Amino acid sequence: MEIQLESLENEILSIHNLLKEGQINLILFYNTYCLGCTGRAIPFAYELTREFPEINLIVIHTNFGNQSFPKTEILDIFTTKASPFEIYIDPKAEAYNYFECEGTPHWIVLDQSLNQYRSIFGSQDQAQQRLWYAIESLRN
Repeated sequence: MEIQLESLENEILSIHNLLKEGQINLILFYNTYCLGCTGRAIPFAYELTREFPEINLIVIHTNFGNQSFPKTEILDIFTTKASPFEIYIDPKAEAYNYFECEGTPHWIVLDQSLNQYRSIFGSQDQAQQRLWYAIESLRN
């Protein structure tokens, strides 16, 4: 998986280098213009990192079409103007397409061997419960 992402500091990274074998990897694809993402998914991702600190959370802002967001606009969704976790940019939606996401927010859960375990679209309660259950089942 040689998909290139950008850090908010414009550093080019391979998604493969962000994944951690031996840990549950949780990837959140979101977009700043998605209210379900900024209002529910991002806060839920933060809640998950508090409840499951062993998770490797990878938050990816996906640009669609000709979208391009400066770092300040991406961080504007946070009241402190700083993110509690790293955010990476998927400039051409390559990672988004690779994981066959259905929209934003979209969650990908990888098991400790980096195999895709669950793909969950949405930010509503049902999606959150399914995500919580997936993480719990991998922990046991």
